[in-house]
Amino acid sequence: MSDTTDVLLRARGLRVDYFDQAEPVHAVRDVDLTLYRGETLGIVGESGCGKSTLVTALTRLERPPAVTTAGTVHLHGEGPPVDLLKLTERELRALRWERVAIVFQSAMNALNPVHRLGAQFADVLRLHRGMSRADAWRRAGELLGMVGIPADRVRAYPHELSGGMRQRATIALALACEPDLVVMDEPTTAVDVVMQRQILRQVAKLKRELGFSVIFITHDLSLLIEIADRIAVMYAGRVVETGPARQLYTEPRHPYTAALRSAFPPLRGPRREITGIPGSPPGLRHPPAGCPFHPRCAQRFDPCDQEVPPLLDREGGGVACHLHHERHERHEPRSTNVPG
Repeated sequence: MSDTTDVLLRARGLRVDYFDQAEPVHAVRDVDLTLYRGETLGIVGESGCGKSTLVTALTRLERPPAVTTAGTVHLHGEGPPVDLLKLTERELRALRWERVAIVFQSAMNALNPVHRLGAQFADVLRLHRGMSRADAWRRAGELLGMVGIPADRVRAYPHELSGGMRQRATIALALACEPDLVVMDEPTTAVDVVMQRQILRQVAKLKRELGFSVIFITHDLSLLIEIADRIAVMYAGRVVETGPARQLYTEPRHPYTAALRSAFPPLRGPRREITGIPGSPPGLRHPPAGCPFHPRCAQRFDPCDQEVPPLLDREGGGVACHLHHERHERHEPRSTNVPG
């Protein structure tokens, strides 16, 4: 997927700050991402690492006090790339649902509780497709059927559906205008494991049939290893590792990625001890100097608490860790005792 003609979305130097206090909070710092056509790109990290802030910046859905202070987000298609950060609100309204759609993690909040499902689909279809009311309602039933919901539920209110059905309805709503990109912000968080698998199988089937690309946000690395083509690992507002999903599972380069992988049990193979990650993610208002992960890292050494490691290109991806910088390849870890 290295051909630049296959690029759908490319973000460079993206920064997002929150200006609600005397000092800004740097929630997303100098993030570079590339998404290819037909690809599923997973973004993973602990709560508070900046995943959802990154998504709202990519889709221009951030609200004060969040402000995108630097960077570009180019959407590629016919003609020259479009920088989403420079579009007017009117231009964005024309682009949303047509080319970019989003599925939020709380389906009950994403759906209007006082309108029937069909009415919410019809609003989108009449605005973007110019359909008549009757055709829009008929199409709404078809879209629900596409995600495994009986078409006659088109007249139901959101509270009359189960959690899994509501989540699938929001996915169908995102696909109403057959967009190029669907962003999914932890879409299976509020459902049980069985329903989670059903929803993910449905998404994979629709992706194959319709050919859209997916950015999938979650805190569950084990889930992304199953469904994503590539994964970007975030920590303290930065991307610290990128690479193919299988590579991040078998050969993680960043100690944080390795710790995330070690935090869930394998289904087969020899028994091993499951370990968590000591400590907590740093506060983004006053992050530690140097590598933000170094207070929790068992492999830290001298440069880690002094220099912020750049995201270095490596075969198949990138890694932001001094362990992989040629200046520091030969070293001894300072300590293996990480404070709890």
